[in-house]
Amino acid sequence: MKELVKFFKDESGATAIEYGLIAAATGLALVATMPTIKTALNSTFTTIGATLK
Repeated sequence: MKELVKFFKDESGATAIEYGLIAAATGLALVATMPTIKTALNSTFTTIGATLK
């Protein structure tokens, strides 16, 4: 019985799951913002390239 209580009180796996969720949320945020950043950078470098010619 003590082992069962010890098993349910153990929270070490919860920390790993929380870190996994944070990593997943960060990845989703990056995937969502990359197209906007790509467009802005492409526009900036196109302007710089045209100015240098």
